[in-house]
Amino acid sequence: MRWILLFGSLFSGALQAQSEPLQSMALEPLSSSYLLKLTGGLVLVVLVIFVLAWVVKKFNLNQQSQSGLIRIIAGLSIGTRDRIVLVQVGEEQILLGLTAGHIEKLHTLAVPLEVPGEPLEASSFATRLGRLMGERKDS
Repeated sequence: MRWILLFGSLFSGALQAQSEPLQSMALEPLSSSYLLKLTGGLVLVVLVIFVLAWVVKKFNLNQQSQSGLIRIIAGLSIGTRDRIVLVQVGEEQILLGLTAGHIEKLHTLAVPLEVPGEPLEASSFATRLGRLMGERKDS
């Protein structure tokens, strides 16, 4: 019975809204206020996309290996497009040089380095973002 009353009241409100003149709600498509709102919304959406892309790149939130067999232990940027990366594959650690079009093995460590703190693990974007937001609230 409640549902019938609820739907009846919603339907009557919709009918009443339709009976009011629509001229007050209509916007002229070429008016300056409409074009300003449209442009502002477009700029805002594009800005949000660029900010989110920057956050993903800055905090390295892209997905790592799901199985956890290959992990990036450390990385160092030595130029605009060049990096040195320490990768762990199973129990073996390999030092790699990365450039724009080439990956080169620099050295294989005979004795693996101890990784301080928790190891990097593959986790979801939501988990990492929640962890980052929690750290910002604490500081």
